[in-house]
Amino acid sequence: MKVIAVIPARYNSTRFPGKMMEILGNRTIITTTYQNVVETGLFDEVFVATDSELIFEEISKNGGKAVMTGEHETGSDRIAEAVKNIDCDIVINVQGDEPFLKKEPLKQLIDVFSNDDKKEVSLASLKIQLKESEEILNPNNVKVVTDNNGFALYFSRSVIPFHRELSYNVKYYKHIGVYAFRKEALIKFSSLEMTPMEISEKLEQLRYLENGMKIKMVETDFVGIGIDTPEDLEKAKLLI
Repeated sequence: MKVIAVIPARYNSTRFPGKMMEILGNRTIITTTYQNVVETGLFDEVFVATDSELIFEEISKNGGKAVMTGEHETGSDRIAEAVKNIDCDIVINVQGDEPFLKKEPLKQLIDVFSNDDKKEVSLASLKIQLKESEEILNPNNVKVVTDNNGFALYFSRSVIPFHRELSYNVKYYKHIGVYAFRKEALIKFSSLEMTPMEISEKLEQLRYLENGMKIKMVETDFVGIGIDTPEDLEKAKLLI
């Protein structure tokens, strides 16, 4: 089973344009992320998928591998284009603005496929329990509900499940957007039209569910540190 990691990286981020090329420690954010993923030792190859010549050159000059892509609506579409001609079985999507992602949750995702003898899992992703009401109510925290075998039933920006039976202790889970795909599922995704719930919620993972593909969720206690704003970058610098 050949496993690769792909790091999608746009230059023109809406909230923080050019953030991938900002300096974190003595390296750019995208180079820091790339090298940290390589150093996990989990992957046969690691690539950055980008529509930016600047990012492509930054990775290449530092000895890394980068693939140029066109512009895309979703990260999955960008990764699908990047891996189309790459020989692999499993593709892990690591966000370019998550330089501190740990090895263990990535290994957990790979293990899903190692243990999937029937090959019924199309993709796997992470979830973490939410305990604070403010976090549960926040529409920026995407919630996920699963069946008894850990397969996703639905993702929503709304609070799911609805807590009607107050005597029952409901657990809420936040979806963490780190994905592991079977390559064929990823290629299939990119050939499908956007679906009604995907458009409504603006959540690309719903396109998989609406087309009958199975998403295995893995619970983790890892809390990522994403760099979405200049303020986030300043906080990240304190961790170097």
